[in-house]
Amino acid sequence: MKLLKVDTVNEARSKLADCCAGTMLQTEMRGLLDAAGCILAEDIYSKENIPPYRRSIMDGYAVRSRDLGAAGDMIPTMLKVKGEVLLGSDSSDLNVEPGCCVYVPTGGYVPDGADSVVMIEYCEAFGAGMLAVSKSASPGENVVQVGEDISEGVMLLPKGRKLRPQDLGVLAACGVTEIPVFAPWKVTVISTGDELVSPDRTPGPGQIRDINTYTIASRSIAEGFDVVRTVYVKDERDAIVNALETAKADSDLVVMSGGSSQGKKDMTAELIEGAADHGVLTHGIAAKPGKPTITGFDRKSRTLFIGLPGHPAAALMVYEQILIELWRKMTCLEKERTVRAQINVNIPSAPGRMTSQLVRLRGEDSPVAEPVFARSGMISPVSEADGYFVMTENQEGIRPGDMVDVHLWK
Repeated sequence: MKLLKVDTVNEARSKLADCCAGTMLQTEMRGLLDAAGCILAEDIYSKENIPPYRRSIMDGYAVRSRDLGAAGDMIPTMLKVKGEVLLGSDSSDLNVEPGCCVYVPTGGYVPDGADSVVMIEYCEAFGAGMLAVSKSASPGENVVQVGEDISEGVMLLPKGRKLRPQDLGVLAACGVTEIPVFAPWKVTVISTGDELVSPDRTPGPGQIRDINTYTIASRSIAEGFDVVRTVYVKDERDAIVNALETAKADSDLVVMSGGSSQGKKDMTAELIEGAADHGVLTHGIAAKPGKPTITGFDRKSRTLFIGLPGHPAAALMVYEQILIELWRKMTCLEKERTVRAQINVNIPSAPGRMTSQLVRLRGEDSPVAEPVFARSGMISPVSEADGYFVMTENQEGIRPGDMVDVHLWK
């Protein structure tokens, strides 16, 4: 029997990275709403100050703080009201002179001459345009200075930032409406197997519902990829070849699930070899789960191929560790979220292979990671787990009390 010549996960990822360097990463300009969840392709700097004028953070009166040095409940200070700032209007002609004040709404322009705003709760109107103020004020009180939020020339967001709603708010505030982002990969997911049926069907003898199409496609969407299509094909050579050729025409990444073991119907390596002009790069990885993994690259169509194991947990973790991590490294995406947690039981490793272990987390301040064991083909443990941690090829295992970095499911 032909044995798999395995690579480490890092070697498998590096082979793909070397082949697709300079070809698989495109940039495009997107509008604010279309950029949500995309990754910035370059640093963005502010071209203006925010706020561009001194702004009140309270409804109140703009005053000179020195005029209120003795103001209090018993002896208020009387000021003359010189006018009112209207939101959205030009109030630059207003000026606060000694002994005077101007009404300012929340977010309103603070006129020249004033250095603070007194909350309206400490003010009482009198006749003849006079105001009694019963509280002193310090310079700058209730006033946001020009550029205090964002200064002209500062970096707003770095290259590699996955754009969140609050990031888009920052860009909108600074008038940035077109954003350079990395074009998301277009993905085709192909599931193979005579035993597979769609989730809306009742499996017959020897059949199971297709799982990996939905886990891999949804993980792709969560990462920001565009899923072009999902395809189910039986273990028939011509059908798989047609699916691969169709996918090459419009996809950056073709993910095949199933048929990557050394079984008699294993055509994945041979078919990827035929579809990719660089051929098969990796045929087997030193990982548990995930050993029967195959990768390839076609330079002409700029298409990455990966054949994943049929085991749902293995397929999802290998996809995460090779393709998702490759995308993150290429786009300089900020580090994924991990949680430092303590293991509560002995967990063995697989000698000579990187071992990924599913866990659920218990507790918040000092989280404990409890192992979740998944036998081949089982999906419920994957859903129960919060994430997984990794033991290296040379690690003998984990003992109770050891600390691990848990990679959280996205």
